[in-house]
Amino acid sequence: MRISSRGRYALRMMLDIARHGGQETPVSLSSVSRRVGISHGYLEQLALALRAARLIRGVAGRHGGYRLAEPASGITVREVLEAAMGPVCVIDCLDEPASCSELDGCALYPVYSELNRAIVEVLDGFTLADLARRSSPRSQRTAAEMPSGACVTVTSSF
Repeated sequence: MRISSRGRYALRMMLDIARHGGQETPVSLSSVSRRVGISHGYLEQLALALRAARLIRGVAGRHGGYRLAEPASGITVREVLEAAMGPVCVIDCLDEPASCSELDGCALYPVYSELNRAIVEVLDGFTLADLARRSSPRSQRTAAEMPSGACVTVTSSF
């Protein structure tokens, strides 16, 4: 699955909020922007989507910003990605069966279905709290910790 820049940036934003404020302390988008290197304007766009998905809450005022809508342990990677990119779906026919004229006799449908299920399972298996605990920078990872294997590309309909 190829996660778009929008999805990756939403994860970085949410992880920063989890690390620097969580549910308790509002975090300004300006401070998030400085720490994660994403423009303030782009973070504002992401904040709209994350608020609509009820993953963050805005706090008005001088010391306002955004805080998590629930504990970091209750927000999965899948929820953040879906708020930013739309549903996890490796192929259109899984989300919209009517879009495929070959669905009834498709030998590949079980493969696509199982692949999608596995991706969702992995993304649901990680929360923001899990990621906040795994704070080792890329440069400090050992070879055993680095991801390996083929890259599967999935594009979003958004």
